[in-house]
Amino acid sequence: MYQVRLLPNNITFTASPQQTVLQAALNAGIAFPNRCQVGACAMCMCRKQYGQISYELEPMLTPQEQAQGWIFACLARVESDLVLSLD
Repeated sequence: MYQVRLLPNNITFTASPQQTVLQAALNAGIAFPNRCQVGACAMCMCRKQYGQISYELEPMLTPQEQAQGWIFACLARVESDLVLSLD
């Protein structure tokens, strides 16, 4: 299990490597922004400040968005402790 911290409110929850960030947040009762849960609406996009994630299917992010740390929480699987920014 890994620790995921959401900024700016410093909310922490745990996630397993089998879960997406969004699944783990919702299972922990956290009101994480989302709608489609399949990477189409971009509502769950957040910025990775620290840590490693992986994708089964690569999301539609531009190279610039990737360089800035943007991820789709509904598709990102946790591979280490993470710090994410929702703003």
